[in-house]
Amino acid sequence: MTIFSEKVAIITGAASGIGRALGEELARRGSRVVLADVKKDQVNEVAGKIQKTGLDARAFALDVSDFDAVNNLVTDTVAEYSRIDYMFNNAGIAVGGEVRDISIDDWRSVIDINLYGVVNGVQSVYPVMVKQGYGHIVNTASIEGLVPFPGTVSYAASKFGVVGLSTSLRLEGKELGVRVSVVCPGYIKTAIFYDSKMVNTDREKVLKHITKMPGFTPDECAVAVLRGVERNQAIIVVTKMAKFMYLLQRFSPNLMSRFMRWSSKPLKDARISD
Repeated sequence: MTIFSEKVAIITGAASGIGRALGEELARRGSRVVLADVKKDQVNEVAGKIQKTGLDARAFALDVSDFDAVNNLVTDTVAEYSRIDYMFNNAGIAVGGEVRDISIDDWRSVIDINLYGVVNGVQSVYPVMVKQGYGHIVNTASIEGLVPFPGTVSYAASKFGVVGLSTSLRLEGKELGVRVSVVCPGYIKTAIFYDSKMVNTDREKVLKHITKMPGFTPDECAVAVLRGVERNQAIIVVTKMAKFMYLLQRFSPNLMSRFMRWSSKPLKDARISD
């Protein structure tokens, strides 16, 4: 038995990567998982594999940037299970490239999914949890929501927003019985770096640099996240490198900026000349 046994958990972005790993790990720990993703076929496949092991999983096609769709999913889940214990707002995308190269549409797509997707999840589930008097909202940000990252400024902006939203809501929710945590992973070995749009950037050079970095598998990340949830940590930083970077940022922002200028040079070199 774990604190997740017989609990109801919604996970967005559950078709792959961290979201998929969270859904599978929660199901193994006894949760009834509601898996949601815009990739309908893939999320159905994930739920099907979980169901074949005799565990409880359901899949739904969901665009997290659509508030009505997110709200309907929460409403339907409450109607089915009479409660929601955990909400993992995990869906996210990235656009690589310097700000001088990306478009306003690139900004909108990242903000709509990464920030408004979390806002929609919170705005849908928070009233339910307040009424229940319990619940835990877990929002996926990134180490890029804690330290400066050139080359993915729109992504960093969205993730800084998620961190601010989460840490502030945590204070509001405390007296109402609602817990809030924010997850800030470092390099996790998912497909996001292969699937993300890259503007005026040599993808092969970027991947060559990133894949040399030490990181966690999605399964390892899921275990670390749930450990943090069990401990009710406000900010759950995942991977040793991310923890180092977060500590350095808090100790000396100027030194962190110098470190980032040095460490991001291969990404800057990947820019395709005009």
